[in-house]
Amino acid sequence: MSDMDQTPPQPVTPSVDATPQTGEASSAGRRSFLKNASVAAVGITGFPYVHAQEKITLRYLGTAVNQDKKIAEKFEADTGIKIQYIPVTTDDVTKRAVTAPNSFDLIDTEYFSLKKIIPTGNLLGIDVKRIKNADKITSLFTKGEVAGKKVGDQGTAPKKVMYLEKPDSKTFAKDATGFMTLIPTVYNADTLGIRPDLIKRPIDSWKELLNPEFKGKAAILNIPSIGIMDAAMVVEAMGLYKYPDKGNMTKKEIDLTIKTLIEAKKAGQFRSLWKDFNESVNLMASGEVVIQSMWSPAVTAVRTKGIACTFQPLKEGYRAWAAGFGVPKTVTGKKADAVYEFINWFLDGWAGAYLNRQGYYSAVLDTAKAKMEAYEWAYWMEGKPATQDIKSPNGDVLAKAGAVRDGGSYEARMGGIACWNAIMDENTYMVQKWNEFVAA
Repeated sequence: MSDMDQTPPQPVTPSVDATPQTGEASSAGRRSFLKNASVAAVGITGFPYVHAQEKITLRYLGTAVNQDKKIAEKFEADTGIKIQYIPVTTDDVTKRAVTAPNSFDLIDTEYFSLKKIIPTGNLLGIDVKRIKNADKITSLFTKGEVAGKKVGDQGTAPKKVMYLEKPDSKTFAKDATGFMTLIPTVYNADTLGIRPDLIKRPIDSWKELLNPEFKGKAAILNIPSIGIMDAAMVVEAMGLYKYPDKGNMTKKEIDLTIKTLIEAKKAGQFRSLWKDFNESVNLMASGEVVIQSMWSPAVTAVRTKGIACTFQPLKEGYRAWAAGFGVPKTVTGKKADAVYEFINWFLDGWAGAYLNRQGYYSAVLDTAKAKMEAYEWAYWMEGKPATQDIKSPNGDVLAKAGAVRDGGSYEARMGGIACWNAIMDENTYMVQKWNEFVAA
């Protein structure tokens, strides 16, 4: 339940035969050498090369947002292994992991879902010795730190659910071990989106979402587990209450949060409660809404229409989300080898660079950097002004030369996390109260 739950238009990147990005030429050369060597081996001995004996297809369970056709095509071109996407909602990813672990070979799920999945024993701890870049995975996940500084860990911070004591553990390890629950795929930090051209003044706090100045022109996200955390950020910013953990509220805290929302709704604050990515884009692009819960790719979509829209950093910090690859216990032998090959390939840089160019963040920053142009890295990751136009993987101009990324550098944005997406212990009660807000 994050921006991964929706299906924004999938970017179309250049074909896999396009000129390699910086740093890719050597590995492409190495792969073509291996291919030629395999042809030579057939010529000499008359036996086919061992990898060509059988075509492996990996069934990849996840949400449509992460299931990018270009990633699957590039992986198959590089390795000969096919990816078969099984696109479902975030909730259904969890349900399948719990009830049908033999229906997929690889899962891409959010970290908060692990509290439901790990106790079933259906996911194996990932052996870090088999992950080439395991030691380079960002410290945000392994230690809860960015550039040596601790970040907010309310909600399901990945570091709380990152490790198992042994491969078949059903509980989380308190400290780092040799077995990871998930290898991070994509993550980001969410904040409010605004129309600066229509607001015409600085916005620096979550409390502005309920400012009567924006009556009838504000919107909030109608996915309960995320919407209520945005609302809690507002409640704290207004000075009404300080939560011990916004990601795990008591019934009293839920009541207070919902009461605040219902009062605002009855006063006419909200133009809309949106559920769908495209809906959030249309509300903002039309100017019907000037401030709302928003996801980074939706802000980008508004901008590509030539309309001013800002993914606004706020002094109280961001609400973060993260997903990762997990390995079901049902996968063995050559299938398991292929799953590890895919995870290693994913961390090797090409996919990371591709995701970074869409405004997401990748698990291993060094390898992604090696596959990006210096000016792209400076814009996306260092918060520096663009020295030339910044383009998406399908060639759309996302930012003109001179522009600076909203939220600045990776360190500034991911270092500014206040809380993480979560499923509360009182989830059933929370959803019931949220529905009262929607109906009010």
